[in-house]
Order: sequence, then C-alpha cells, then structure tokens
Amino acid sequence: KHYKELAYMGFIPVLLHLRTIFANMKRCKEDIVTWQPDVLILVDYPGFNLDIAKFVHANTRIPVFYYISPKIWAWKEYRIKNIKRDVDELFSILPFEVEFLKGSTGIRYIMSAIRQWIEVTAFLASSSETFDDFVRANGLSAKPVIALLAGSRKQEIKDNLPDMLRAAASFPDYHWCWPVLRVFPRVLQRYVGGVDVKIIFNKTFPLLRQAEAALVTSGTATLETALFRVPQAVCYHTPIGKVIAFLKRHILKVKYISLVNLIANREVVKELVADTMTVEQVRSELNRILYDKEYRRQMLEGYEYMASCLGEAGAPKHAAREMVALLRRREE
Repeated sequence: KHYKELAYMGFIPVLLHLRTIFANMKRCKEDIVTWQPDVLILVDYPGFNLDIAKFVHANTRIPVFYYISPKIWAWKEYRIKNIKRDVDELFSILPFEVEFLKGSTGIRYIMSAIRQWIEVTAFLASSSETFDDFVRANGLSAKPVIALLAGSRKQEIKDNLPDMLRAAASFPDYHWCWPVLRVFPRVLQRYVGGVDVKIIFNKTFPLLRQAEAALVTSGTATLETALFRVPQAVCYHTPIGKVIAFLKRHILKVKYISLVNLIANREVVKELVADTMTVEQVRSELNRILYDKEYRRQMLEGYEYMASCLGEAGAPKHAAREMVALLRRREE
C-alpha cells in the first residue's frame, strides 16, 4: 500500500475514510506478522508508525528502528513513553532532539539528511544559473528578488499569503516571487489577482539561489531558506492570535517554532507568529533584513553556526550502515 492511501488531513476527511484507514492498518499489521522481517524500519509519520510499533512490539520479537524522529519536542510529549516502550533504536536527523529524548530509547544522531537533500537538489536544479539567466527565464526585469514561501497547503496559503502580499506593497523596488508546487486556481485568483507578484511553478530552489530575502511560513522551508543563505522572516498566522500566543508560551516545550532557531538553540531569525504576525510587523522586519547591513550580517553568521550544528551530509547511508551493524550485533 502507498502511504497516501492513509494520509488524510483534517477531522472530516479522516472521519469519511475511517473504514479505509482501519482496513489498511489491519492489512499492514497482518503482513508484517506473516512476512517476519529481520527489522521493521519506520520513517517519520508518527500517527501511523507509532501504532504499528506498538502492535509489533506487543505481538512479535521483530526489532523496531525509527528513522526521522516524530516531532514530539513541539507537543504531544506523552508519546515519549510510547517510543521508550515500543522502539528499540531511534535515528534522529536533528541534533537538538537527542538531548530532548535522552533516556527514552536508544537514540542516535545520524548527521543531517536535510542538509544532503538541499545540497544535492540545489546543485541539480540550478548549479550554473546566473541571476540574469533566472530573470530572463521567468520574464522579470533586473530588479532584485524576494521570495514568498507561503506554504504548500491551501489553509497555510489562505492564512499567510494575504498579509505577506500587503507587506510586499511597501517594497516596489523588488520583484516578489511566489514559487508554487501545486496549482490552486481559486487561491491564485483570490489572492494574487491585481497584485504585483510573479508566480513561478516548481522552481523553489532556483528562486532561493537568487533571492535577496524571503518571507517563509514555518516548516522545512525555513531550514531550506537558511541553507541557501537567504535572510528571512518566519511568518505564521493563526486565528485568535492572542489565545494561540498564550498557549504557545504555556504548552509548547520548546522556545522556538522554526527549525533554524531550534537547531541553533538561539534566535537566528525573527519568528512572527500568532499575535505578532501582522502586516506592520512583517513590513518592519523585512525593512531590517533588506537595509540594515549589520542585521543581515548577524543573521547570515547565525546560519553558518546552524549549519555547523547539523554536521555533515550523508544521513541515509550512515543510518543504513548503523542499522545493519546493530542487526549483526544482535545475531552474535
């Protein structure tokens, strides 16, 4: 089965597909027991994988390895006890997770899969493309470029793009480029109609290679932007912002929400979240990023420190070697 047959998001879609979800989960468990593999390797996707781990631990003697830890450092900390009970070895690609999860199971930091992915993809995407090549290919003039990374889901775009575009109106000397991976015709028409923004399809990395700055919805994109050394403001709008801000201060177990700051364990980039995500705040932060040379220098210096925290690339191969070595030791 492909995981997309279980990856439904939102309460209503999950409710409508419960029968399919449960049937596929049952089939997966039965298949593991029938096949009896030497090891079960789970990758991310905790909603599905932790349930599978619980079943396998309770009903078989198959060792369970987990590659790319669930993001329980943000919330759902209660899952630590499930990992400790059901997972034999945990392989993390983010260094700060090791300290957070210490003692919960056999946890190993396996360098950075994300760093390798960014470096390889960036090289393949546009290693020789110049700024002139980029603007010519996308029908732009020679004005400098700012990237709008408003998320990949409709809800993220709906929540974040309008304020980003309103802030963009204060910077007419720059091209504003929105890289779109999937076409949402109604979203494009609703938010971009009449606004001076260039939509670029399937060229996020080439855009980041040329951008002077970026407004980025929190997620992996913040780390991608940092590894391309593009100064950024992290923007994440939420409804009832003051309530969410209160919950963030009192419920989240970490000080930051962006991977850049989490990895560096300090504020490298400004996080405009919930009640601080306003047009005026975005405009003010972007003004500093573009025109305050010392501020830009400090942010870029912070990127270098963050990158050093990630370590070297090569996580997938290194994790595979570690897993094979662990299995061989079990056989001795």
